[in-house]
Amino acid sequence: MRTRTDGHCVLGEPAHSVTSVIFGVDAIVDAAQASAAAWKTVLDPFLRTHAAVHETEFTPFDVRADYLRFLQGRPRLEGLRDLLAARDIVLSYDDLRGLAMSQEEFFLGEVRRHGLMPFASAIAVLRRLHRGGVRTAAVSVRPEGAEILRRAGVTDLFDVVMDGLDSPGTTLPEHPNAQLYLQAARRLGVSPGQAAVIETSAAGVAAAREAGVGAVVGVDPTGAITPLREHGASPVVTDLAELRFRSARAA
Repeated sequence: MRTRTDGHCVLGEPAHSVTSVIFGVDAIVDAAQASAAAWKTVLDPFLRTHAAVHETEFTPFDVRADYLRFLQGRPRLEGLRDLLAARDIVLSYDDLRGLAMSQEEFFLGEVRRHGLMPFASAIAVLRRLHRGGVRTAAVSVRPEGAEILRRAGVTDLFDVVMDGLDSPGTTLPEHPNAQLYLQAARRLGVSPGQAAVIETSAAGVAAAREAGVGAVVGVDPTGAITPLREHGASPVVTDLAELRFRSARAA
């Protein structure tokens, strides 16, 4: 990978051609707002009740600060556990799972009523990749990953789609690890080194690096690029419009 003088990053060089690109679903579809709103719907009543029972101050869930710190790009139960622990609340696994399942129901209800919008820059990149002969996959460990893409109207832009519902019989993990990207590369018919990964979470970036993919691009629209860089993303961009791809044909 190199950086051009116009500030854009070029992915794929003659010495190391990228023949496939694996996208995390959150790099394609803007689901954060709906997901954070669903968490607030579930957590505020729980936190209010907990505060009343324990005679403590009720502090509502912050859809920006709490979501970005604890939940965005993290395994759902792990993020929820850490969010509650920061408020000195400890729940059993079953109680955590119950809250998480309620959030998923609210989130999917919102998605099914109103749909989701894909990032325009992601769509432009996907179309450019296909014109260049680069195969693409979309991956998510969330069980609703494929439905998110379908509701956003972008499923046909991918050669392979994998989500949490693929888990039985495929060893797809419950949270991002190397196996997620190895499975995607296998389904695309390429070696990991021939694939680039585009991810929004530090966990996803670290897992892609562990899988030995050819390149890992981090995307963080908030501009908080340090965590992605620290876990191995290079480059980290705020928008996919900053990327330019050199396909295998160009090589």
